[in-house]
Amino acid sequence: MKKSVGAKTLPLPAPVWVVGTYDAAGRANVMTASWVGICCSKPPCVAVSLRKATYSYGNIVARQAFTICVPSEQYIKTTDYWGIASGRDVDKFAKVGLTAVSSDLVDAPYVEEFPVVMECKVIHTIEIGSHTQFIGEILDIKIEEAILGPAGSPDVEKLRLFVLLDGYRGIGEYLGEAFSIGFVPI
Repeated sequence: MKKSVGAKTLPLPAPVWVVGTYDAAGRANVMTASWVGICCSKPPCVAVSLRKATYSYGNIVARQAFTICVPSEQYIKTTDYWGIASGRDVDKFAKVGLTAVSSDLVDAPYVEEFPVVMECKVIHTIEIGSHTQFIGEILDIKIEEAILGPAGSPDVEKLRLFVLLDGYRGIGEYLGEAFSIGFVPI
């Protein structure tokens, strides 16, 4: 039996990604976000939803660009810190000792040490309520060669991706090839 818990956001699970932007002075900034997801295949797009109060919100509005960086488990403390601290008050890269790299395609930085990065230009902005959704066309995805799988996608076991679900959790075991397991009636 299912129990109603009301209308609320309930990540099941939500990705933990890092959004990279430049501020008005050209200083690299990052923030942790789980309100991110693929939203279109042609053109390839990702959506990120931010509150207007965040420093990154103003940066995206001004620069019309952002990156999405995918951290691995070894950077869980850094990623958590970047979700707590504000770029208004601290240079987040300097504080943790990681490297900001300028994208060669969009006006935004990415985290050199993170194994996957998506470089995005804003193509739509949608006011939703407490959040604004920025839809970014993915102009390029960069992946560390050491984690590339045979199909050119990241090998999740090597990536060591983590998600948010009542705390941070690693991604589990491989269960089977997508769209090939099939349903067999009993």
